[in-house]
Amino acid sequence: MSKLIDSILIPTDGSDGAIAGAKYGIALASRTKADVSVISVVEVTPGPEDSEELVFPRLEERADQAVETVADMAHSYDDELQVTTTVKRGTPFQTIREYAHRREIDVIAMGTKGRTGLERVLLGSVTENVLRTARMPVLAVPPDAARPTIEEIPFEQFLLPTDGSDGAEIAAEWGIALAVTLTATIHSLFSVDTSLFSRARNQEEMFDMLERRGEEAIDTVRDRATDAGVSSSGTIATGSPSNVILTYVSDSDVDMIVMGTHGQTGVGQWFLGSVTENVVRQADVPVFCVPISAESPRSS
Repeated sequence: MSKLIDSILIPTDGSDGAIAGAKYGIALASRTKADVSVISVVEVTPGPEDSEELVFPRLEERADQAVETVADMAHSYDDELQVTTTVKRGTPFQTIREYAHRREIDVIAMGTKGRTGLERVLLGSVTENVLRTARMPVLAVPPDAARPTIEEIPFEQFLLPTDGSDGAEIAAEWGIALAVTLTATIHSLFSVDTSLFSRARNQEEMFDMLERRGEEAIDTVRDRATDAGVSSSGTIATGSPSNVILTYVSDSDVDMIVMGTHGQTGVGQWFLGSVTENVVRQADVPVFCVPISAESPRSS
């Protein structure tokens, strides 16, 4: 039987935000028996050649320390994990993305906040650029999600926002597969955004239509979860997608959000990249972001 995840890439710059991402990446790798690759990217910026000779050695030394810190964390938590480290020069998001694609990485796990200024290696903007361009899922981890120890990281309650689009469908496949592997419960959520038709004459008809669409989308997730032996529930809520998702998380014991990065457009089909980015910026739990270009998860 094949593993759900064979490899996880953890970018780091040694900051607290990057360490938060590393903890979740290590926890996920250990629980899915995946190999770990740790990368730190020293950003190349225009400047005099003599200044580069002075600056780069210091930055590369810090990058070396950053990747070794994560490797030590991984081995301390699970001495059976296979861990490799690398330091590269380049534009951070491009280097991370290209490394992941070249090595056929299954999942990237990274913090949403990093260093700024001269020491910059990993920034929130880097995470967003990786989210926009990566062809594999990205686990985006906010600093507030950090636990004191990796052992305390829960993977028990997953929220799957859905709009019934192809983007939501591939995300649901990943969410259910993760739930099977990690023995988690699924919460599916559909948002009826009334602001999209607030000036329409047939508001009641539009609302009813979106509710029916929501019921169909949630039933689809629930049926697939049941077939996979995963416990699930479904909710339809009224409001803007980002607010509905964030409110549900704050009111529930959700450990992780699993959502697509692309969806359809038009009334009631709200699952857009901008929604995912807003949730990543504001959520205090990790967001497992699945691009529509991602391959379907392997059977675990």
